[in-house]
Amino acid sequence: MDLIVTGILAGLLGTLLMDSLNHLFARYGIILKIDVRMIGRMSAGWANGRFRYRHPDEMKQVANELLYGYITHYAIGVGLAIPFALGWAIFVEGPVSPSWALIYGVATTVASVFFVYPSMGLGLFGWRSPEGIRAPLSSLANHFFFGLGMAVAVAVA
Repeated sequence: MDLIVTGILAGLLGTLLMDSLNHLFARYGIILKIDVRMIGRMSAGWANGRFRYRHPDEMKQVANELLYGYITHYAIGVGLAIPFALGWAIFVEGPVSPSWALIYGVATTVASVFFVYPSMGLGLFGWRSPEGIRAPLSSLANHFFFGLGMAVAVAVA
């Protein structure tokens, strides 16, 4: 049970830190801003059985997309962190390592570059994004922030 709670806390703190640092760095143009409304549109599409688009413009606005976006974003964060905490207990044992939580957080970048970007119609790594290389680099930075939040959570749990 403690591992589930640790995973939930790590996922929530990781996502909160990702959002906070994304807001800060995006404000200064260093990385791209996370589009929570787009996440909401995508999750609404998932709920209707649509998992792939040829172009992001195909994702039409939906009512409450911002709310859907935040719920989905934080649920994914928790959904990624719980298996890490449980996997650590099964395969490694002992207290969860903050260093490995950070590494795992960075590794979750693969979800966006191999699933999210292609499903939005932006291709692998988001290469078809109008932002070019900034898309995958922003994703890498955001997942570093996620891992940092996870590391803090497991260090204090």
